[in-house]
Amino acid sequence: MNAFKHLLAGASLLALSTSANAAELEVTHWWTSGGEAAAVAEFAKAFEATGNKWIDGAIAGGGSTARPVMISRITGGSPMAATQFNTGRQAEELVEAGLLRDFTELAEKEKWKDVIRPVSLLEGCTVDGKVYCVPVNIHSWQWLWLSNKAFEDAGVPVPTNWDEFVAAGPALEKAGKIPLAIGGQAWQTTGAFNVLIPAIAGKDVFLKVYQDHDAEAAAGPEIAKVFKAADDARRMSAKSNVQDWNQATNLVITGQAGGQIMGDWAQGEFQVAGQVAGEDYTCLPGLGVNELISTGGDSFYFPKLDDPEKTAAQEVLASTMLNPATQVAFNLKKGSVPVRGDVDVSAANDCMKKGLEILAKGDIIPDTNQLNTEDTNNQLNDLFVEFFKTPSLTPEEAQKRYAAIIASAD
Repeated sequence: MNAFKHLLAGASLLALSTSANAAELEVTHWWTSGGEAAAVAEFAKAFEATGNKWIDGAIAGGGSTARPVMISRITGGSPMAATQFNTGRQAEELVEAGLLRDFTELAEKEKWKDVIRPVSLLEGCTVDGKVYCVPVNIHSWQWLWLSNKAFEDAGVPVPTNWDEFVAAGPALEKAGKIPLAIGGQAWQTTGAFNVLIPAIAGKDVFLKVYQDHDAEAAAGPEIAKVFKAADDARRMSAKSNVQDWNQATNLVITGQAGGQIMGDWAQGEFQVAGQVAGEDYTCLPGLGVNELISTGGDSFYFPKLDDPEKTAAQEVLASTMLNPATQVAFNLKKGSVPVRGDVDVSAANDCMKKGLEILAKGDIIPDTNQLNTEDTNNQLNDLFVEFFKTPSLTPEEAQKRYAAIIASAD
């Protein structure tokens, strides 16, 4: 980004800060790991530069723990000023109930449609032609993170794809390593399975299952291959006894585990640990099999408030989050990609550059949160928690239950 753009960005924030009275805004989110905390601090710093005050409302335990708390507060008449949800359908009922602010006027004024890429991110915030949220990043689940040290200790080359990773499992175990680190939270096992689908079965099958809710495809031979891969993942992660995703990432960082299937937010943890992409760790988009990027991420919604000063400050915060300089600062620490297509990302590391190249080619798929309702996601979570914890649950039986969930999906 050239100096003139920076000057304009700064001038825009200054204008916003002087046009609105200072206000304290409570912002709720579930970013509590080291990398996440460093990233969210960039939002807080930029917002406070406008003369307002960021009141941090971090909720530990991840989205599955935080979302019910957030929704309860909004529906119960004690709303925060802004809250994180994953980009997609998680806030649909709140929008339909008229509890969230319409930001269409600000979006048109700042030409969000012209700068947010891909445009599907803004579409995920749009209901009946009105914009109800601010997308702040592009996060992709489609990654396998590998510890170079773990494979060196095991005396085998760092894998270049999923099959090589599975084949290296016995050597890792012999060296005292956990081949695959997966935390105990339900969304992690479901997420891993959903990454295996486009990698093993391909993009078309992924879309048939989650976009078209094609139960026949969910029960078919391609998804059977995915369940075989999930069975391998179950076996390789059997000794992974941590709970949180970042604890699983730490097993990879410290060389105690060979790899982890996790979204690109894991990069923030590697960065905080001082590790260098391509040297200390290796990243395989699409598990090294089918290089695709899912265009999920995070968005902020703004509940309706009675206080006019806080209402005005909500617009300042929304604008600040999409400011070019803020977008770069936040996403470099978060491990995600800016939603603006007009910012300078030359400081990106090797893994982020891989993601940007795939994104530029248009090799993308929607995130499951953009396609599934929370009810469907919760049913999948229940199934995959049981599958990964119960070796006696066969891939064939699990697939039958999976196909039934897809058949009943809205």
